[in-house]
Amino acid sequence: MVIDPRDPVQLIKRGSFEIIDEQELKEKLATGRPLRVKAGFDPTAPDLHLGHTVLIQKLRHFQDLGHTVIFLIGDFTGMIGDPSGKSETRKKLTREQVARNAETYKRQIFKILDPDKTEIAFNSEWMDKFGASDFIELCSKYTVARMMERDDFEKRYRDNQPIAIHEFLYPLIQGYDSVALEADVELGGTDQKFNLLMGRIMQREYGQDPQVILTMPILEGTDGVQKMSKSLGNYIGIEEPPSEMFGKIMSISDELMWRYYELLSDMDLHKIKALREDVQKGIIHPKTCKEELAQEITSRFHGTQAGRAERESFKQVFSMHHLPKEIPVINISGPENQKLIDVLLESGLAASRGEAKRLCRQSAVGLYQGRKLSDPEHVFPAGEHVIKVGKKRFLKIMVKEG
Repeated sequence: MVIDPRDPVQLIKRGSFEIIDEQELKEKLATGRPLRVKAGFDPTAPDLHLGHTVLIQKLRHFQDLGHTVIFLIGDFTGMIGDPSGKSETRKKLTREQVARNAETYKRQIFKILDPDKTEIAFNSEWMDKFGASDFIELCSKYTVARMMERDDFEKRYRDNQPIAIHEFLYPLIQGYDSVALEADVELGGTDQKFNLLMGRIMQREYGQDPQVILTMPILEGTDGVQKMSKSLGNYIGIEEPPSEMFGKIMSISDELMWRYYELLSDMDLHKIKALREDVQKGIIHPKTCKEELAQEITSRFHGTQAGRAERESFKQVFSMHHLPKEIPVINISGPENQKLIDVLLESGLAASRGEAKRLCRQSAVGLYQGRKLSDPEHVFPAGEHVIKVGKKRFLKIMVKEG
């Protein structure tokens, strides 16, 4: 990515939703000192997906400009649970669960961030030292009326849904984290605006200059409708095999591709605009642009060689209608385990009988260059069969007589 040293705000604003306050950001940048840029993550789930990396990529932009990134793992707040957007009290995590998930975060983030310019912090470092009087003082900095202005709290109160008092502590502690870290800038998703603003308030209350806050959009999943989420099955995990990652990116719509380009790619925005215009004029096929995007992102997490190999493999399988050079083989002798559902389970193409049935129901399973297999009870006769599951997974089935 080309960075204009005369206009660092241009890079920082790329893909962002809102900056509060942009003038304050310019003034902080004008000091010439490295800024302390904070982003907090609750280790509630161990796997990061591309939706998470929208924020992490922006942290990398700050690093590229010479600033220090503080990757804050909320091991203390993780035991409370962020109530943002929740219609009910969140289940609390144990310290063991939080610690285990935190370790996986540390491994994954350095696929994007520069370790030499990154500080890893845990908010238990200062919150475990808080006594009762410290918490009382913290709570005195904000009012219940202001807390109830928060959309999710207001809605739950109106709907007679319970709100536990400890949930009020979450935004207060997140705000105090900015005090403890002396943050100049804090990043978060658009759903975190209330908590981010709390950091500005707390810093003023404790005699510090308020941080600038920068919110990033929520990335839609592969369905192009709902936000990327593992629970919704529309996610692309950053530790997925390169073939899965490449194939999932190729499955997104042509329109969604441009949003992924803006939020995930390092390509210059002017070049992205030119590509989009060439696609609209019919000069370039959108599939070519999607392959470029899929190669860039796959290379980021699995290496340049893997990105190139997956692009070539994709072309062979889908553009040239060739099977991959190597596909797994399963041998079946006798009548047992000849049903499609058993084959999917034994080969690992489905993790459970329920998933196998769902794949069949969604027409995701079929004979190579043949018909779809919608019946999970389908029995394979003697002989050699090749099935395709999804867009890029193949299996050769060898069924012997008798």
